[in-house]
Amino acid sequence: MTDILESPVTAALDDDSPLARLFAMVGDDYTDAEQRDDAQTAAAHHVYNAYGSTIGQVLEDMDWAGQTSVKDNRLEASAIAWLEGGLWLHHTLHISEADGARDVLTLIVPCACGRGYVDFQLEGEEDLMEILADLRRTGGRVAHQHDEDCASVPDPHAPTTK
Repeated sequence: MTDILESPVTAALDDDSPLARLFAMVGDDYTDAEQRDDAQTAAAHHVYNAYGSTIGQVLEDMDWAGQTSVKDNRLEASAIAWLEGGLWLHHTLHISEADGARDVLTLIVPCACGRGYVDFQLEGEEDLMEILADLRRTGGRVAHQHDEDCASVPDPHAPTTK
């Protein structure tokens, strides 16, 4: 057994030592391509397991496009899937010390006014079906009564009216 009071070793580590193997783990960078691939896999896995009777029937693994994490904004890697008609699905893992990791699937829908989008965080297939039933009546747009009732997040590419 090594005496813990020995002076630190400054020579090269044995490649098979536990410390050398640990250093090798942190030395490998998690590339952007690996982040995107992992995000796509996580999205496809979640949809297949939690939305197997709905989204899991219409989206393939390759329909997801992975996005890298944004460290400055503390955003985890995510994946998006285009549903047509301006609708998107966004999947990410919400990671916290208290809860660990949990899947978050969001349906992103254009507003009827054409100036932005409204997010619906999905809680399961029943929730999805209710939202889709409402959207089917409005042609896949979130309706509102008056322009001042619009709760959408502005589309950065939409023309501004001033």
